[in-house]
Amino acid sequence: MRAVDIIAKKRDHGELSRQEINFFIRGFTRGEIPDYQAAAWAMAVLLNGMTPRETTDLALAMAYSGGVLDLSGVVPLAVDKHSTGGVGDKVSLVVAPLVAACGLPVGKMSGHGLDFSGGTLDKLESIPGFRTDLTTEEFISQLRSIGLVLTGQTLELAPADGRLYALRDVTATVPSIPLIASSVMSKKIAAGAPAILLDVKVGLGAFIADLEEARSLAELMVSIARQAGRRAVALLSDMNQPLGFAVGNALELREAIETLQGGGPPDFREHCLVVAGHMLALGGAADDELHGRSRAEKALHNGQAWERFRALVAAQGGDVSCIEDPKRLPTARFIRQFMAPQAGYLSQIHARLVGEATVILGSGRERKGDPIDHAVGVIIHRKVGDKVDAGDLLFTVHANDENLLETAGKEILAAHRWSETSVEPLPLFYGAIR
Repeated sequence: MRAVDIIAKKRDHGELSRQEINFFIRGFTRGEIPDYQAAAWAMAVLLNGMTPRETTDLALAMAYSGGVLDLSGVVPLAVDKHSTGGVGDKVSLVVAPLVAACGLPVGKMSGHGLDFSGGTLDKLESIPGFRTDLTTEEFISQLRSIGLVLTGQTLELAPADGRLYALRDVTATVPSIPLIASSVMSKKIAAGAPAILLDVKVGLGAFIADLEEARSLAELMVSIARQAGRRAVALLSDMNQPLGFAVGNALELREAIETLQGGGPPDFREHCLVVAGHMLALGGAADDELHGRSRAEKALHNGQAWERFRALVAAQGGDVSCIEDPKRLPTARFIRQFMAPQAGYLSQIHARLVGEATVILGSGRERKGDPIDHAVGVIIHRKVGDKVDAGDLLFTVHANDENLLETAGKEILAAHRWSETSVEPLPLFYGAIR
């Protein structure tokens, strides 16, 4: 086999065999197939798609491109969680400690930001000293000792996905259902948890804007999990407007801290409680998702979730004083408030435009391996359906470059739309796939 022939076959709408997929992924992992061929192949997949069988074979090929953990001898049962990515999505920072505080271990391998969406690792790396490069041995040891791990992919687990994940970010091949599904599930299978909660974002600020496409993605990932012998539930959640108020790494971390301490934006807090409830039910720590939500809410209000987050930061080398006093986290030089230019009801806060504006400020990457600015971002002070008067505070931009602040401010203002008549608030969820 030759890589170029496999690329050409997918370019011409052909269906790849399991052997061809295994050959390509194996060669890419070993460095025998270069980035430029992998990028061409990824673009062919984005344009022409894959069958469910191809996607499952790709997920398994990437999962088994390295080691696959068996956590059965580490904890009685571990649960994992993954989001397909969105704007203001700092859910894992709250949900993982919540679930762990209820006695269900969470072992999660996350990623850096893709395109206009922030990554869990980027937010955690706002904490000085916080390590996101734990070895497999450290992952297992920490899961056993404190029941909670949030780290990046180790070199030993799903290395093919680690390489392809970074490549997709800078080659405009992120929004592909087969690539998203196989990437997510390869990591989840390799990480070893027998139960997996999938948070599938849908809307203007998600990689899948159409609800039916998002439903197809959710069904595909649940199917892959089933074929790999795992239990999975997928929630379809709204991403037409930013989740919570904060968008940007340290800003989102601060908002997660506020939520863990009993505050935070109402929509974000409720989203986290619902996700945690499903995870607890999936892992057998609650009778159903409503019972799980009740347990999670108790852990939030009695401080147990916050204490578990503190333990996580300490275990992974982070400066705990920075989360105890969030003013010590990275802070932008320039902070400017923007007021509403007119009165009316907010009919749209275009999440993708907000996310792209924060990338302009420096919160994301334009090229593979680019550094990011953890301090920059935006606080959106309103929600769709809110009534605002001219001159009301609309959003606040945090920047380290005044010119970029001006550019981002114009983009974020353009993301807002008004209506003269009242507008219904957006739902948090559109259903679940079991």
